[in-house]
Amino acid sequence: MIYVTGNIHGERAVFEGPAYQKLKEGDTLIVCGDFGFLWEGTEEEKEALKSLEEKPYTILFVDGSHENFDLLEQYPVVEYAGGSTHQLAANVYHLMRGHIFTIEGKTIFAFGGGESEEKQFYIEAEKWWPREMPTIQEMENGVRRLYQVDLKVDYILTHDPAPKTRVTYSIDRTKTQLEAFFEEIVREVKYDRWFYGAEHIDRAVTEKHIALFYNVIPIDIPTKKIPKGKEKREDSRPRRKEKRGGLFWGR
Repeated sequence: MIYVTGNIHGERAVFEGPAYQKLKEGDTLIVCGDFGFLWEGTEEEKEALKSLEEKPYTILFVDGSHENFDLLEQYPVVEYAGGSTHQLAANVYHLMRGHIFTIEGKTIFAFGGGESEEKQFYIEAEKWWPREMPTIQEMENGVRRLYQVDLKVDYILTHDPAPKTRVTYSIDRTKTQLEAFFEEIVREVKYDRWFYGAEHIDRAVTEKHIALFYNVIPIDIPTKKIPKGKEKREDSRPRRKEKRGGLFWGR
């Protein structure tokens, strides 16, 4: 089985919770950003990461906006399931941006990254990395791989949501280049489900767009069976009129 969940933030105890006990040998767990086991580079973090090797299943994650990219990029790049990854442990892999992975016969487009909402705070704390935001080259490479599969995948896994499925939305927020890229993916790519973790909620926002935090769910679970969280939906979501066509799709 392939399972997906939201942000972990380096909390070792999460993996001992009841939601994780259903994962068995040979299963795959994918974390939608902010994996967080690389932050300070301490011995405690190294021990926590090593403890994950005791799990009988494989752990994959896309990067979020709260990762120590200096530490993450020190790990070796290896091929896994048809795409490039950083291997952190025997069974722990970081899915690199813009790669397509085939797991149990399902194609998964992974594209981590996102902008920290408390960016200034993290800059002052010296815990902010410009690489949290994907580059144009990473986006172009992702588009190239999507064309190789005729713009069709089974699943999309990211940290940030597609903008028009965002639940919490500040009216003063400026659209990022990543959001514009995701809007183009929504228009141009055929996919069954899009999972993301940035908003710290558990909800089927639409039939195809699933926000995750505490939930650990099979990737192919029917939308109606997805447990709903208790968070309140924000009332204000500004809409913008967009012209068709964008950075990469005029081909």
